[in-house]
Amino acid sequence: MTIHVEYETDKILDLPYKDIAEEIIPAVLDCEKCPYEVEVNVLFTDNDAIQEINRDYRQTDAPTDVLSFPMIHFEKESDFSHVEESVEDFFNPETGELILGDIVISVEKIVEQAQKYGHSQRRELAFLIAHSMLHLCGYDHMEEKEREYMEQKQREILSGEGYDR
Repeated sequence: MTIHVEYETDKILDLPYKDIAEEIIPAVLDCEKCPYEVEVNVLFTDNDAIQEINRDYRQTDAPTDVLSFPMIHFEKESDFSHVEESVEDFFNPETGELILGDIVISVEKIVEQAQKYGHSQRRELAFLIAHSMLHLCGYDHMEEKEREYMEQKQREILSGEGYDR
């Protein structure tokens, strides 16, 4: 598994953010029974940069906590059965790893939301990574039933790694 982590802000996050990413990403993949070694990119940035990305890619001119850019379109959540049909589209030719996608996280939102929801910044970061990873595995929360199911998965993953509220 390859997890590329970039930190592109002068905002300080006093957490072992790379360790948390390296803990939560495999936990999600295990929960989702991903049969492949994967490659995921994680970018830590600030509100201004994530607002620009949000505006450019989602036409929403506001900062957000996390953005997910999946490389794979799933008909059903975490159904990886079709990816081998397009090896050249989904797998890194140098490593053979499945390229799952990109996660962009606002450091400022981690701090703000941890305070707002009354839990640690560590827990907030773990939540945002789990949430985004589920998006990379094809989950969505546009409808109530989807939202409830995705929230259940997030709680299961976070609890399994010791991140209870």
